[in-house]
Amino acid sequence: MKRDEEGYLVNPEDWTKEIAIELAKEEQLELNDECWIVIDFIRDYYSKRKIVVDIRHVVKHLVNELDYDKKQARNQIFKLFPYGYVKQACKIAGMKRPRGWSSG
Repeated sequence: MKRDEEGYLVNPEDWTKEIAIELAKEEQLELNDECWIVIDFIRDYYSKRKIVVDIRHVVKHLVNELDYDKKQARNQIFKLFPYGYVKQACKIAGMKRPRGWSSG
């Protein structure tokens, strides 16, 4: 598994659930069922479109999947991945670091 200087996978196709668990440990996170809902959605979106999904779509997915309102869903993402969507959720899901995105 080749990674860039920030620890993101160079090739998202190299990703496995085992790699996700390893990356999460590096971020001092234990992945629970809700984390996997986010990660699986990011992976599914990428597999269909070959781009990293914007957080807006992940929020909408959590609204639909877990019956949260938008504010609850957004807050939950940052509860699950406290250092941010890009810094942790996208990294653990095996995405390249999106250019021009903040850590939000």
